[in-house]
Amino acid sequence: MDPKVKDILEWGYCIIIALVLATLFRYFIGTPTIVQQQSMNPTLLENQRLWLNRWGRTTKTLPKRGEIITFEEPAEIRYTEQTINKENPLAKYEERSGFSWFVHNFLEIGKRSYIKRVIALPGEHVQIKDGNVYINGEKLQEPYLQSGIVTDIQGVGFDDFVVPENSVFAMGDNRSHSTDCRSFGCIPLEKIESTVAIRIWPLDKWGKVD
Repeated sequence: MDPKVKDILEWGYCIIIALVLATLFRYFIGTPTIVQQQSMNPTLLENQRLWLNRWGRTTKTLPKRGEIITFEEPAEIRYTEQTINKENPLAKYEERSGFSWFVHNFLEIGKRSYIKRVIALPGEHVQIKDGNVYINGEKLQEPYLQSGIVTDIQGVGFDDFVVPENSVFAMGDNRSHSTDCRSFGCIPLEKIESTVAIRIWPLDKWGKVD
């Protein structure tokens, strides 16, 4: 074989292996991301850089209350009085399999994700009333919210329900500017992509996000 062709092939193999390893690391271990919305203000601001921990997805571990997570955008974002099912407050997702699943979930081509804070866990009774959140009848203390923030339902949504098994209820800290589980329902474990590990930019904000 021509030495030049051999060198090209060797470099090609190295590049392919590096890309495969990087993709595997990104899917199973962690990856950086950029905040693109206002729904987590003032905790997270637009254009801040975060490092996401994806080990929980790999080990199929539910996040804890108060953790900030990313998850796949549901297929239906809002319901009407005719389409909402408050007896089954679980977000709806399009079923994918085979190559379509690989491209969408593994390569994340054409995929949109949300970033929100976990509020309630499986089996907990959630009520949104009087501008506050109640878990099993007790008012939830939310020190991460700005003073004066009111939690309510805008239009049709989930305001009195029990979180289904293997799912979480999550909302943005900027409640009046957040499309979240109040609108589309709880997020199943298999659709949770990661938890926010640390903020990596700007440097003066570097560190753990509470």
